Amino acid sequence: MRTPEEKLLNPRPGSKIAEARDYGIDLTLLVENLRRSPVERLRMNDLLNADMERFAEAVKIANRKRKARERGKPR
Repeated sequence: MRTPEEKLLNPRPGSKIAEARDYGIDLTLLVENLRRSPVERLRMNDLLNADMERFAEAVKIANRKRKARERGKPR
């Protein structure tokens, strides 16, 4: 019997996993995540969320500055 990792890395032709791979889903990312412990996955999720929050704040600031420049008012 094949392991879940083997199924993801070498899907059978015509399977849903092969269909997902052919559609463009990077199955190696799933394998990498499955190799992590649940605690490691949560930690990675927390890090990614923090990165996204910083990115969203940077976009808001850049958008405010752009709007201010368009109105001719420095900020």
